[in-house]
Amino acid sequence: MARSNLRYGLNTGHPTTAIAQVPRPSHRKGSQSTKNKFVRSVVREVAGFSPYERRVMELLRNSKDKKARKLTKKRLGTLLRSKRKLEELGNIIQESRRAH
Repeated sequence: MARSNLRYGLNTGHPTTAIAQVPRPSHRKGSQSTKNKFVRSVVREVAGFSPYERRVMELLRNSKDKKARKLTKKRLGTLLRSKRKLEELGNIIQESRRAH
């Protein structure tokens, strides 16, 4: 905000030049790099799904969404994590249907 050299009003104070803020490394948290995405896909391919994930996928296939949501919420702790996991597993089920 440009300041005038006035004592009163909206732009009060000594005129200064704003220094551009450098983004903090902590603001990058959560953004996936291509390498990270690739590594996770390889790990998923090699390790497969955990038992509760297989059970949830079976529940989703049998259209028992509420039961699946309750199970993932119990395992993951919060409803938001549960929703994300259900979305991920639902996408995997759809991709497997497209493949066959």
